[in-house]
Amino acid sequence: MLEPAYQADVVVVGAGIAGLAAAHRLTSQGVTTTVLEAAHAVGGRSATEKVDGFRLDRIGQPLSTACPGLRLTPGLDGLALLPFAPGVLLHSEGRHHRAGVPAGARGARGALHAVRALASAPRSVPAPRRLVSAAGTTGRPVPASRARAGAPLGTAVDQARLGAALARLAGTPAERLLARPELSAAQALAVRGLPARTIDGFLRPLLAALLSDPDLTTSSRCADLALRQFACGRLGLPEGGAEALPELLARGLPPGTVRTGVRVTSVATNAVTTAEHGVIRCRAVLVATDARAAAELLPGLRVPGFHPVTLVHHTTDEPPTTGTALLLDADRGGPVAHTAVVSNVDPSRAPAGRALVSSTVLGAPPPDVDTAVRIHLSRLYGTPTTRWETLAVHHTPEAVPAMRPPHDPRRPVRLLAGLYVCGDHRDTSGIQGALHSAHRASAAILTDLGAARPVHAADPTPTAGAAA
Repeated sequence: MLEPAYQADVVVVGAGIAGLAAAHRLTSQGVTTTVLEAAHAVGGRSATEKVDGFRLDRIGQPLSTACPGLRLTPGLDGLALLPFAPGVLLHSEGRHHRAGVPAGARGARGALHAVRALASAPRSVPAPRRLVSAAGTTGRPVPASRARAGAPLGTAVDQARLGAALARLAGTPAERLLARPELSAAQALAVRGLPARTIDGFLRPLLAALLSDPDLTTSSRCADLALRQFACGRLGLPEGGAEALPELLARGLPPGTVRTGVRVTSVATNAVTTAEHGVIRCRAVLVATDARAAAELLPGLRVPGFHPVTLVHHTTDEPPTTGTALLLDADRGGPVAHTAVVSNVDPSRAPAGRALVSSTVLGAPPPDVDTAVRIHLSRLYGTPTTRWETLAVHHTPEAVPAMRPPHDPRRPVRLLAGLYVCGDHRDTSGIQGALHSAHRASAAILTDLGAARPVHAADPTPTAGAAA
């Protein structure tokens, strides 16, 4: 029997979120597509480990309900994104403070009116603060319902100015943000005209959580996009764990499209070579792996720096009383950047009667990370943690591609006619960048395959998205 000229129109290498999203767009246009994944499960870095009824993410970045890729990507219409409480909860000087709650219908005009009204308002005398011991095991926890609003943000006028700035940012088109002068996020914060207490007490810890970048070396344009999504929506978690996104995408593809356990050893414009099944011929190849694996297949491809992330999971039968809040440390008094009782947000992540507390350490973790995290959590939550059970410690050295200036959020996805690359390392790091990169790459493939594969109008996604 004669071997067919090709066995698929397109071979996608990598079954992460970018590769699966691109396969959705290609198959929806009638392009026969095969997705090859070296691992035995889809998802890449969006992985969830199952331990004794718990669902434990390996990276676990919070997503925004305002992320356009989640709404517009085919195959993700069934995704359940469960929101945290509005804004974030800040821990500062032994107290909890609610911050960053959206201004609502008032928008920027209402926030500016608040600035004028508060400018002449008398200052209230702050209540005495209850100090917590160095070990963080004394005192009672502060219920989320009693959390004070805004103390780390400065005066009431400062808080209103921050609200006005966030409201203006929410109404600014993404293209205008991308046209702003580019600095590092840390440098940009210093020249924005906000009080130092507002920057250090709120914006720094918030951006560190959104970008997985504790030193804020990220491009100020990408940081602005991240803040814009925060101001426009709510932070949340996918129901069932981070793996819910890639699994939902994979289930929506035609049967047999995704093949796991297949390692690609080389690529060309019309074929891929695999260790298990030899050569697979095609009309185009899309490399949708992480940046380092892509560079191994495509010599000369730039590999960015990375931000390491460590996720520590604990369980207890006496959960802290912070509700569904995402808790950030405004004082930066320990290794934990942000933490939450994630089983309060998504009950499917823990068995009945148990609470799952997931905490994120950014940068290089301390030598005894679990002990350091427990001590820090006892201060953040105001409750003893010595009896908490450690479920897992996941350290990912290359968790998030760095986006240091100058950062190009439109890195080419077409290397040659017939050879393409996508992933969050080609746009902005995170889920939105992966989805938008997949959209650009699949659109380029459809164009190059010609009139036999009609190209539909591009989805109205922004040119680049913030990290989720």
